[in-house]
Amino acid sequence: MKDRSVSIMTGGCRSLVVLLMIEDRILVWRFNRGEPAALCRIHEKYREGLLKVAAALLNDRSGVEDVLHDVFVDFAQTTGRFRLQGSLKGYLSICVANRARDRNRTTRRRESVGLNEIPAPSADVAGPEQAALSHELAAKLDGAMAELPDEQREVIVLHVQSKLPFREIARLREISINTAMSRYRYDLDKLRSILNGELEL
Repeated sequence: MKDRSVSIMTGGCRSLVVLLMIEDRILVWRFNRGEPAALCRIHEKYREGLLKVAAALLNDRSGVEDVLHDVFVDFAQTTGRFRLQGSLKGYLSICVANRARDRNRTTRRRESVGLNEIPAPSADVAGPEQAALSHELAAKLDGAMAELPDEQREVIVLHVQSKLPFREIARLREISINTAMSRYRYDLDKLRSILNGELEL
């Protein structure tokens, strides 16, 4: 009985993924026909996730909205000729990563916003000490992420934040799947060592 419910749940997840992919294909078709509502829907659908990707990759918090704006301006200019290969979410995430990398190169400041998208427990639920500890840990994670080179940080963000599979990251980044996976493993090890060094008393 338990195996059957797991397979029904897995089948439901696959169905949802297929429906989302079909919606994206229809949106791209409408976008290429010049329908402004399609671009608005794509923006609405992916905005929050793309903002998180930009925030995790940028060294300058003030540039997050600018990066997303620039990506969508560039995307809008492809109306009538855009060809989707793979997932729309993956394509847009890579565009955000590229734009963030370009912006980082021009600013070269290392004040990363990081991956602190996990909300800290509220004071009423966990107590003020736990909330303060959670904020401190998030700040240390931000600092550790800032120490990683852009190419390596991107793999973590695209895999964890955007939930892109390594195969898609490799295809979109034009690297081998082994390179994507090894960067990810190397980055996690480096983050662990940075955090272990900072958290030791």
